Formats: sequence, structure tokens, C-alpha cells
Amino acid sequence: MFNPTRDQVRQFFIGTWHKHSQQAVLTPLEAMACDIVLLHPEYHAELSRDDALETDYSVEQGKTNPFLHLSMHLALAEQVSIDQPPGIRAAYESLASRKDEHQAFHELMECLGEVVWEAQRLGKALDNDTYLALIKRRSTTF
Repeated sequence: MFNPTRDQVRQFFIGTWHKHSQQAVLTPLEAMACDIVLLHPEYHAELSRDDALETDYSVEQGKTNPFLHLSMHLALAEQVSIDQPPGIRAAYESLASRKDEHQAFHELMECLGEVVWEAQRLGKALDNDTYLALIKRRSTTF
């Protein structure tokens, strides 16, 4: 399983954004990431900052971590594309039929964030059953 460091994640998004701005050829994964960055103009300047690798995006400072947000988008895009966990694609399509596609990803992101936070809090692996239950509940109630 690929488990990049914080700096590797940041370098990936910063590098992707730089390549896009230089109109360089992107890898398929970079192209997917770039599409996500383009949906978030509020992060464009942040990805171009010289100190973006070192910036602290703590909740206490009231800053949204653009790298965490973009990474979650990318993870969800991959999950939906391969329907893993099974049923996530149908849940996404259900949400996207009632909202726009971007908002549907944000709905799923709430579920992912909840199970990741819980796993970290408890020092356990991510609970796939809970994740799917949250996804199904959100896709049928919103």
C-alpha cells in the first residue's frame, strides 16, 4: 500500500500545479489531481507559495489544510472509479443526481473524514463497515 509522507503529498500537489501552470505534460494521476485543484480556486495561490511545504494548517489557527482536502478528494475519486469499497460508486451517483458532482464528493468526504478521525483517535484500522454505513446513510438521506 502506498503511504506517502506529508512532504511527499505536498510536493505532489505543488509539482502538479506547477506543471499545469507551465503547460507541461501530466501523468494520469497528476491530471486527476489537477482536475481536483481546478475545482478549488481558493487553493491556487497556496499551491504556488514558496513556503507551502512548511506551512502549518492547524485547526487552532482557523486554516483549512488544502493538501488534506485535495488528498481526500483524490482518494475518493480513486475509490469511486474502482467502486471500492463496493457500493461507493452507486452512492456517489445517487448524491450527484441530486447535487452537483463536486458537492457529492464533499458529502462522501464527510464520511471518510469521520472514519479516519475515529481510526486515528482509537489507534485502530479504518472501519470499512462503518465507512460504508455512513456513505449509504448520507447518499439516501440528503
